[in-house]
Amino acid sequence: MGREQWKKIWVGSAGNMVEWFDWFVYATFAVYFADAFFPKGNETANLMNTMGIFAVGFFMRPVGGWLLGRIGDRRGRKAALTLTVTLMSASAILIAIAPTYQVAGYGGVAVLLVARLLQGLSVGGEYAASATYLTEASAPAKRGFASSFQYVSMTAGQLVGLGLQITLQRIMSDDALHSWGWRIPFIVGAVGAGIVFYLRRSMLETEVYAESGAAVDENRGTLKVLWAHRREAFLVMALTMGGTVAYYTYTTYLTKFLSSSAGMAKPTASLVSFCALFLFMCLQPLAGMLSDRIGRRPMLITFAVGSTFLTVPIMTMLKHAGTFWPALGLAILALVIVTGYTSINACVKAELFPTGIRALGVALPYALANALFGGTAEYVALWFKKAGVESGFYWYVAGCAAVSLVVYLTMRETRDIDLNRAERVPGTAPAPSRAPA
Repeated sequence: MGREQWKKIWVGSAGNMVEWFDWFVYATFAVYFADAFFPKGNETANLMNTMGIFAVGFFMRPVGGWLLGRIGDRRGRKAALTLTVTLMSASAILIAIAPTYQVAGYGGVAVLLVARLLQGLSVGGEYAASATYLTEASAPAKRGFASSFQYVSMTAGQLVGLGLQITLQRIMSDDALHSWGWRIPFIVGAVGAGIVFYLRRSMLETEVYAESGAAVDENRGTLKVLWAHRREAFLVMALTMGGTVAYYTYTTYLTKFLSSSAGMAKPTASLVSFCALFLFMCLQPLAGMLSDRIGRRPMLITFAVGSTFLTVPIMTMLKHAGTFWPALGLAILALVIVTGYTSINACVKAELFPTGIRALGVALPYALANALFGGTAEYVALWFKKAGVESGFYWYVAGCAAVSLVVYLTMRETRDIDLNRAERVPGTAPAPSRAPA
């Protein structure tokens, strides 16, 4: 892999890290600011309200996926990536300055809601733009390895958030964190987004996009063209379903599950998540390289089988783990299983579409699947908990994985697909002829 390709991966990954830091700190710090925006009383109810707003952000992701996916296909991957980080910076600033319930009543909730809507728009486009960029920027035989850095950077963003949380827990009192300390990570996120904006302004466009002829096709990035590839779009939704539910269960929800359901102290629960996620991050490139050798389908099938049959026992044992080491071992096992999906899902989706519709083709169906399943995972978990049947959530996660397993077993292998192929769909102009890459 050449120097220029590494540079593209580095810049794309650095921005993705900040994007997902801002996205995840909302979830990881929710236990501290949930009571700040609602009347004091039922802690579980306030956390459910706060995570309900978290889920609302997911429902803006399809809008962001459509808007920014269209921009990515019509104006280039660089333009879409620069806009996503701008929106994320604005949302982080809004949350950092949002007034509490005591100051402005439900006015603070309104500010929080607007910020989450902006975050939803941003992340809805960020996933597809970065997935497309990382996949196109890499050598054909190393697409799995290169695209795995999307989840490396996503996890790094979450680790920075968790690391900041652990640090603040050690240097600040619990009262101070609930009072004003929770604002610190959002200030950090806004500053980081400003730095990445500067980096992305000078990033290079991918050769696949620049040389494809997509840039001169007036129909590129339209819903009309996407409809011509509706089978691939539905496939993206179906293969995302199980992966996104499992991912959010063992990442953003894990800390809250260990503290509220397993009875573990919040600092200990945060440390379990941090250690497990660090190993998870390190596994992504290794699994990506493995997929370049054996294919994408075996990795996805391994994830789905493991998640279908092991989710219930893992979650049951996690609830009764009690101490740090047993909880860490179970969390690592769960995330090793999830790696079969996370390490390659970006390139699999990008490999399904031709260049002129790749960003939108990945963005919109993926965002829809996340709105329906990923964004609601924590809310569903808390709903089962409040209803007194928390184990029902374990079966829900396993069931979603089982649905995706059927899809993985029937889908085609995408490893050897040529991203430079000049496909034309009905109603679009043919791409100009060019020498094969």
